[in-house]
Amino acid sequence: MPIFAVHYTYTDDTAADRAIHRPEHRAWQNALVDTAMPPAGPEAVAERDHAGSRSATVLLSSGPYPDGTGALLLFRAENAAALTELLGHDPFAEKNLIEAVRVVEWLPVMGAFA
Repeated sequence: MPIFAVHYTYTDDTAADRAIHRPEHRAWQNALVDTAMPPAGPEAVAERDHAGSRSATVLLSSGPYPDGTGALLLFRAENAAALTELLGHDPFAEKNLIEAVRVVEWLPVMGAFA
């Protein structure tokens, strides 16, 4: 299953409201975290999917940019359309606290996600 990098862009105008709604936003994200992530690689994912384990969208990692301009979220998802629909349920999105969202399939070749 492919990995997607999601870039959220924030503005200073929404900083106060994001602080208020951050616990709800993080709880939504936490519910998407796969705490039993399999070993990386297509064989491992295929093996897990073949065994009937969960194959829904999962959040691999997430965090804000230190300068406050946005955040990066890494997801494993079936496709960009399903992920984009899911992102609409983020409390930040529902409250219009995200200026822009960019969803890009990412192909890691080294490291933890390769």
